[in-house]
Formats: sequence, structure tokens, C-alpha cells
Amino acid sequence: MSAVAALVVAAALAGCGTTTYFAGRPLPPSGLANRVLIAIQNPGAFSAGAMEIVDAFYDIRYRFNSTNTAPAFPLAGFSGSLPVTIQNLPEELSGAVYSSGGGTYMLIDYANEKGNGNVNGLNGQSSSVFVTRNLSYVFAANQADHVLTVVNRGDGSSYPLNLPGVFRISVNPGGSAVLAFVQNSNYIYYPRHLTAAQTIAYSGGPSTWPTGAEDCEPQNAPVWCLFQALSPDDNKPLVFDRPAKAVFSADGGTAYVLNCGPECGGSVASISTLPIAPLIFLLGEQSGTLPTHAALTASTLNIPGGTSNALVVSSKMYVVGQQMMPDGFWSGQLTTLNLPTGSATTMTKTAQVAISDGAPGAASRMIIADDNTLWIGMTQCTNGERANNRQAEGCLSMVNTATNAVTLLPYNGDATGIAAITGLHKIYTAEGGQVYIYSTVNAASIDNQYVTVTGTAYDVAYMDAVTDTNNTVY
Repeated sequence: MSAVAALVVAAALAGCGTTTYFAGRPLPPSGLANRVLIAIQNPGAFSAGAMEIVDAFYDIRYRFNSTNTAPAFPLAGFSGSLPVTIQNLPEELSGAVYSSGGGTYMLIDYANEKGNGNVNGLNGQSSSVFVTRNLSYVFAANQADHVLTVVNRGDGSSYPLNLPGVFRISVNPGGSAVLAFVQNSNYIYYPRHLTAAQTIAYSGGPSTWPTGAEDCEPQNAPVWCLFQALSPDDNKPLVFDRPAKAVFSADGGTAYVLNCGPECGGSVASISTLPIAPLIFLLGEQSGTLPTHAALTASTLNIPGGTSNALVVSSKMYVVGQQMMPDGFWSGQLTTLNLPTGSATTMTKTAQVAISDGAPGAASRMIIADDNTLWIGMTQCTNGERANNRQAEGCLSMVNTATNAVTLLPYNGDATGIAAITGLHKIYTAEGGQVYIYSTVNAASIDNQYVTVTGTAYDVAYMDAVTDTNNTVY
């Protein structure tokens, strides 16, 4: 009903010379108030990638009052090859699509339903890439080129900071802090924009850099430096165990580091905390120092179920991972934590339940949807404990966050994308290269025949979500 009302209001406003639907957002050229953007690989013989918009209210890819069933809403100006991820920024009426075929990262104009140009200055293929919500900075882990790339879109500058093996980055929602992770490593790094005085002080090369600096660029007049999160000269035992990514507290003050542990070739899966204030890269906004090893050890919580991905919702954290079973196969697990609030200072585990299996250490997809549901998508789910026991469940799980009840969906292939269509009690997914729809009330399948695509659907995003939190965690 809310979507219908929005369209009625938009139509009325259109007659008065104004075209908006909610929160002051302009009515897009398609006229749709509930849009899902689909990243499609190899849609035809002469194209390796396309972005298509479908109507998520009626679940159709053409106008609801049209007899033409051909796709009516392609994203104008898109030219990427093999698009794999959509970073969804509905509050900013924007998005960003990374295409692995050419290593391009294109910004998307949601208001006008068109591509808004590729980001310049990236170095080769990106194994992980994010734009800040204000669209001012882009950070990318370029694993093959062994650099963390910083792009300042305000002045058009780009700085490759040397970091061999870097494979993933995590950016806080405020767009002020970045953590970089190196594959098969127990160290974490963060970039910092330098002041004019620091540029002069560090311009004499590595011998003039402060302790903990991994690289400063350009070396003859550095503008950015990359630092190790814990000083390498304190000779204390390491507290990180194959850290793979970080998620952030609702108040923005804490980074929760996911120590991947056994899934990534380490020893113990756990979560460690880091304060955000010392990590901020914006000039003049950092404060405090990073914690000592003793403080980190005290705030590290072991997670036997595995820690390859996580999602923070208010004062709770949902942690997804794979746990090795006695028979040698991995089992998908979800661990729920209460985060510190009020006078509390520590995290506490409240539940652990089995979910779909997946590839150890892989970045699963997680999203909160209507009806107290959490949806989790895995890849390579046929290689785990359930398949070994000849159970037929697939790669997608629905978890009732109120009761911890888990519903395992049928197998449709790897679950590579999830979009929560909030207010309409359904989700869209990309599974096995096709688009599917499910009810958040009971996980029932909804007819998808009019949103299926030609080619391989790899990711989906709800362009008209209320907040940026309606985004898959990459």
C-alpha cells in the first residue's frame, strides 16, 4: 500500500510541476518507485555486461500497464564487462558497480537511471573496492599489483600505496576510516592523509617515516602514508589471527575485526576491537592512540563457529563462518552477539545455529529484511557438511532473528546477491546466475518468471531502499 500511495502522490505532484515520491527523492525516468538493479554478465553475444532495472512492486521487467514484455529499463550508459558487485547508496541516490572483466568501477546515478562515469586512477583488477558515502574517496585493494589505491575524487589525485598481498578493505559508514587486510597475514593496515608539515618531515624517504609506516607516496613529497595498526616494534605476541575484514559499531566509534582463523589457514576464529578515532584518515580529525596488545587481548572474543563475515544491527552482531566438523567437512554457522551498551564493556555470545554451508573464508552475503529476518547467501555450499550427509539444502538461509529459527532454501546455485525489498515483505536474490524472489514471511518462493534475465545475474540491489544499510556486506 505504501508503494501505491507513493505513486499516487508522485502522479499528483507531477501535475503541479514537481516529481518526487518519498524523502524528497525525484521520480526517476522509469516512473518506478520500487526498483531493483540487476548486474548481468554476458547478456548477449556482443556484450559482456549490462545493468537492468525491474519493478519490484509488480515483479516485472516492463511497465505494469504495457503489453510489451521486452526489458524496458536498461541502465543507460553502462559499459562494464562482467559486473560482480553493486554498492548500494540509496540515501545519496547513487550506487557503484565493479566489473571484473575490465577492472572498472562505475558510479551510478539512481535519480536519472544512468551510469555516471568510471572512477579513474585505479591500478588493475580490484579484489575489494569501496566509495565513501559522500562519493569523495575511493579505496581499492589491488591484489595482483600489491597496492592499496587511494583516489581523491575532489582533486582527481590517485595514490598507490605498496602493500604486498592486500586483498580486502573495510570502510566505515562515515567514510572516514579504512582498514586493509593482507591475505595469509596476521597484520592490519590503515591509510592516513598527511598534513603539510608531515609531508615535509617524511620527504626524505623510509628513514624519515614514523615507526609503523609501511609506505608513503609519493616518496619525495608524500601525501598519504600506510601504517600498521599495531606498532611492529613492541615485540609482543600477535593478537590478530588471519584478520579478513572489519564491521563497525552503530555509533561509529569501534571497528570489530574478524579474525578468520582456521577458515583462512590460522588457528582461532575470534573478534577483536579497535577504536576508530586513531584510524581516521581525514586531516585534523584523528585523536588518541591505538590500544596496546594487553587491551586488545582483553577485548577479543573467540567464535568457534567461524568469522568470515558479520553484520551489525543496533546492539547486536550477526557473525557468519564455517566450523570444521569431526568428519573433516566445514559446516556453516551463525553466531549472535550482544555488543557493549551502557556500562558494559565486553561482547557476549547469545546463540549459535547451523546455516547453509559455504566456502571457508569466502565473503558471504548478509542482509536484514522485513519480518525479523536475516538472509545469508553462501557460495560452494555443495562442498560442506550437509552435502556430505546427503542433505539437499541450498546456499541461501533465512534466520528469524527473534527466535533463531533457520529455514534453508532449496539449491539454486551459488547465492551471490541479496536485496531486501523493505515494506513489501520480500527479497530478491541472484542465485546460480538467475534472479529469484522470496517472501520474508515464510520463505516461500514468489513467481519470478517476469524478472528472469538473459545472461548471468550476479548481484542485485534495492535502489529505493530507505537507508544505505540496505546493502549486502561485501
